Amino acid sequence: MELNYKLYKVKELAGGDEDFVKAIAEAFLEEIPEAVSLIKEGVEKYDFKKTYENAHKIKPTVQMFELGIYNDVITLQDWGKFEQKDKDVTLQLEKIIEVVKLAVKEIKADFNL
Repeated sequence: MELNYKLYKVKELAGGDEDFVKAIAEAFLEEIPEAVSLIKEGVEKYDFKKTYENAHKIKPTVQMFELGIYNDVITLQDWGKFEQKDKDVTLQLEKIIEVVKLAVKEIKADFNL
């Protein structure tokens, strides 16, 4: 139903190939929750490299699925890249976790996965 994510860019990329759209949705489910978990772990342990690498990794997918958290991901990426240990990124992290959780639930339902 595309409430917590949008497929416009994915469908544009797929050029009408619904199997490709489903494959991209499956890739989202396989990769994004794991990467978000690693970002959370990185923030909790002040592992700047882990946070940076995983935030950087999910950036294009977050943008492609139009999750509305792109700027939050950039904030976490920069936190890791520039080792901003004095900056509190808790709110951004919580928002990313919640949005991804909702998108995962909806994608699973929409694609019967």
